[in-house]
Amino acid sequence: MQEIFSGLIVSLDVVALYLLITDVKNRFLLSMWTAILHMIFPVIGFTLGNWMLQIFMQWSNIVSSILLFFIGLQIILSSKNGHRTLPIGLLAITASLDTFSVSISFGMLNLQKYYFILSAGIWTFILSYIALHIAKAGILFKGTPFKWIAGLSLITISVYTLWDQ
Repeated sequence: MQEIFSGLIVSLDVVALYLLITDVKNRFLLSMWTAILHMIFPVIGFTLGNWMLQIFMQWSNIVSSILLFFIGLQIILSSKNGHRTLPIGLLAITASLDTFSVSISFGMLNLQKYYFILSAGIWTFILSYIALHIAKAGILFKGTPFKWIAGLSLITISVYTLWDQ
């Protein structure tokens, strides 16, 4: 269940970003690319996380908690930045990079990677497609609350992981 919830969390920053973009020509393609990248980056991250787990077995919970904490903090702090127009591919990569670093931590915690990867991809596709349609319709949402929710959720998971040692 933690993997499915985490997949939802990592998709919230994409929602925050995509709610601000009103002039995307191909919303389906952008949502699909973002979802695919939200599945590819965790595969790399889980592999690296498992490798790091073998090396740093006794430090893994502390290191992963610290990584998750600072990723959550970075998401919160990035909510103050504006947005710029980027090509669809670059936008999808930028929106998906956080899943790489989050999945390193999850790989070190030995979470079920396939549940997380599928969850991240499915949630990201659905929520980003909806967010792009809402933005196109002109409904004004601020993305900051979604970034705060995602950031605070990652910080909470990091503290819980550290506490649960």
